[in-house]
Amino acid sequence: MSLGAHLQELKKKHATLSARVEEAERSPGTDDLTVRELKKEKLRLKEEITRLEI
Repeated sequence: MSLGAHLQELKKKHATLSARVEEAERSPGTDDLTVRELKKEKLRLKEEITRLEI
């Protein structure tokens, strides 16, 4: 997999996680731990994207 394709895949996953975080925050049945874990994964992906783009 080329670097460009890998970055695109990471960005796609990041966008998906962003949507999941927003949905979880709007849902009253979602516990804080789930939201926190989703946000951690989203941040991890963002850091990896940033590292690879440099």
